Amino acid sequence: MIVKSDLVPKMSSIFIKNVAAITLYPFIFIKKEYANNERLINHESIHLAQQKELWVIGFYILYLMDWMKKLIISKSFLSAYKSIRFEQEAYENENDLNYLKHRRPYAYRKYNIKE
Repeated sequence: MIVKSDLVPKMSSIFIKNVAAITLYPFIFIKKEYANNERLINHESIHLAQQKELWVIGFYILYLMDWMKKLIISKSFLSAYKSIRFEQEAYENENDLNYLKHRRPYAYRKYNIKE
């Protein structure tokens, strides 16, 4: 379900600037001006698939672990964010609007934290 709202992206932008959307299962919260952006909706829909596979809580545990590990190494919020395995999968496939139709279960496993 897509919720057009500026509230959640503003809250998350404390750490990452220019947040346009955020996925909190089963919702995608998206800024109103991006509501028709298919690439962004596809990116967030990939996160929905990831969250569903890991029963939501597993997704957030791994997401936070990836982010914290890279943050300690790089001391950069942006670098840490881009190193998260779930973000790597979503960014790499966001332009393929059919990706979720052929995505293999647990596809994020092929991604590792970038050094």
